[in-house]
Amino acid sequence: MLKLEPRKVWEHFENLCAIPRPSGHEKAAGDYVISVAKAHNLPWERDRVGNIVVRVPASPGKEKSPTVVLQGHTDMVCEKNREVKHDFLKDPIRPRIEGEVVKASGTTLGADNGIGVAMALALLDEPKAVHGPLELLFTIDEETGLNGANNLEPAFVKGRILLNLDTEEDGQLYVGCAGGKDTEMVLPVKRSLEADPRPVRAVVVKGLRGGHSGGDIHEGRGNANRILARALSVLEEGGISFALVSVSGGSKRNAIPREAFAVLHLDAAAAKKAASLLAAFEKTVRAELKGVDEGVSLALEKGKAPWPPLAAASQKKVLHFLGAVPHGLISYSREIHGLVETSTNFAIVETAEKTLSVFTSQRSSVESQRDWAAWWVANVGRLAGAKVRHSFGYPGWQPNLDSRVLAQAKKTYRRLFKQDPLVKAIHAGLECGIIGSKYPGMDMVSLGPTIRNAHSPDEEVHIASVGSTYRFLLELLKDLC
Repeated sequence: MLKLEPRKVWEHFENLCAIPRPSGHEKAAGDYVISVAKAHNLPWERDRVGNIVVRVPASPGKEKSPTVVLQGHTDMVCEKNREVKHDFLKDPIRPRIEGEVVKASGTTLGADNGIGVAMALALLDEPKAVHGPLELLFTIDEETGLNGANNLEPAFVKGRILLNLDTEEDGQLYVGCAGGKDTEMVLPVKRSLEADPRPVRAVVVKGLRGGHSGGDIHEGRGNANRILARALSVLEEGGISFALVSVSGGSKRNAIPREAFAVLHLDAAAAKKAASLLAAFEKTVRAELKGVDEGVSLALEKGKAPWPPLAAASQKKVLHFLGAVPHGLISYSREIHGLVETSTNFAIVETAEKTLSVFTSQRSSVESQRDWAAWWVANVGRLAGAKVRHSFGYPGWQPNLDSRVLAQAKKTYRRLFKQDPLVKAIHAGLECGIIGSKYPGMDMVSLGPTIRNAHSPDEEVHIASVGSTYRFLLELLKDLC
């Protein structure tokens, strides 16, 4: 379907789109990588968790050149719009060309990081490519905690030059990234012993852009969970009597939530007033998000209640707790202009019969600030009476502006495109931080084509940037040997 150039890059990407590959379910994608290696008679290895390395011999005459590792991850974030029917464990992603970009229909596209994987595989079909020995490293489960990189064994790769293919800005070279930690809070709740005879309704927040909780957090996009908490407060302060049953929103810890829902009981007269209050609040939120996320909508719809409503004391505690959970940019870097240093994402809220769970993620390029942000969020949970659990966390990647591979990449880019690339750090978790700690002395640069709205159904990859990035990659490999 995607009759685009570079042909082999898009061919491999389309093949990957046909393979379901949520985080934790990458075996079929790994099998595809292995099938490509076997077709080229190349040695490969799969470790105990599913990471794969394919070893590619050097071009004739370049055997003594240093080994270069090309690295990407095989999993993808699986997000869809509420009305879209799609099973990410069974259904293929359906890419489509829309003007100058490739998108999917109502789901994430998986260009993050399917395009990077496709570029590495496409190199195997470049008869005129010139390079030293290569190791193509494909990690698993990057999107839910960089677990593939965390489980790399010391001898799995031999090279000490790494080109990470997971950046989302053509013409930019990344040399640093944030570290991260997750904070989970579980609040016990009690339910009413009596059924509520009033009709069941649902407050629905949708239409937001969502996006990457690292790369997009500085834009101030709307967070559906926070907007829903505010909407419930608007109803309460407006004198609406309602009995809350459940709250849900978001589905991925590294995505800004686009949709959120609250199920509640209220009578017909209250429903009419509530709808009016929500309509007015929608205008308020749209004005606040003008130029950033104006598609937000709030509505009162029919709902279904799986359990009795919360007891009055639990309802009050839940509303106060959700209204206090922090979200957004905390600070900018003092060393790198425009780089977000520290942030937190109010990612997911889920309700069970006896608990309400909130999942958040904290990022920072300064480890102490990452841990402080996690402590701050945790204290909000503790004050509400929630049980708090932190993930172990992962390290950031400290920039090395004296890097030899960076110096060469800048020269190569300047020669090809007659301008300097931007050298940046990113407020997101690249695997380079972990790989650098696993393999001391690794000299690393991250590059990639332009991808917008990753981790959301609006994800798109810019077609022209794929060609220019791939051309740059080929030329850089030649220069590195």
